[in-house]
Amino acid sequence: MFSKNFISFLKEAQFTFEILASGITQLGKVNYAKKGLYFTSFTSISTGLERIGKICLILDYCIRNNGDYPSAKTLKNDIGHDLQELYKKSKEIISHFDFKLNYLQDLEDPIYIEILSILSNFAKGDRYSNIDFLVNKNPKNDPIKDWYLKVDQVLFEKRVSQAQKDKIKFNSEMAGRILDGLSIVQHLSETGLELNDIETSSYQTGVASAVAKYRQLYTLHIIRYWVDLLRELQYVAYNKKLDIPHFSEIFAIFNNEDSYLLTRKTFERL
Repeated sequence: MFSKNFISFLKEAQFTFEILASGITQLGKVNYAKKGLYFTSFTSISTGLERIGKICLILDYCIRNNGDYPSAKTLKNDIGHDLQELYKKSKEIISHFDFKLNYLQDLEDPIYIEILSILSNFAKGDRYSNIDFLVNKNPKNDPIKDWYLKVDQVLFEKRVSQAQKDKIKFNSEMAGRILDGLSIVQHLSETGLELNDIETSSYQTGVASAVAKYRQLYTLHIIRYWVDLLRELQYVAYNKKLDIPHFSEIFAIFNNEDSYLLTRKTFERL
């Protein structure tokens, strides 16, 4: 009933959806005390973005080449794990077909550029930053530190209200007055700063909680950009009578307004 190409597209899209959904869910839970979740979320999201990007490139190639498929070299060697290169290719596709996407026409806002850069570097090698340090390889970047400084702190300043910032500060001061001397704190912040008092650690927890939904939202914007592009390519492919699944249904949860995306903390369940 289904061709082998249809089934391969279907399985790849379903797998990609699952890892993106899992990654976004985990991204909402990260903080200084759960650094492992940074790595699970970064791994899932970077892998998912790479795979949805490559689905788009394959589909674009099929449309332009009468149903033929690109070589493995194009995807593996020429692009590899480079999310920024994939993004450049996406802009070429949009320009070629003169697509008008429903949400974002590009990802040129500085916050998207930073997120793509961190995730791309993570996929290309920063995921081994701790091991690289241990074996004297001199890691280029610390992905957790970079995310905290270039994404979370920017979103905290940009999206969190002054009233909420004041509340976080007040609550952390109160926690310090009540619990200092009764509790011991030994943690490292995302930047490597020692957290050894209740007030500082409480403040860090408050910041992470306040920015969590925005951290998810702006990463979802990037996913939605690719879903939007895939949907447009899908319709062109249908007109070319290409045998492909309905990608829009598979990635439907990501194709929603911000008001909806901000209400969700988990994305695995429909």
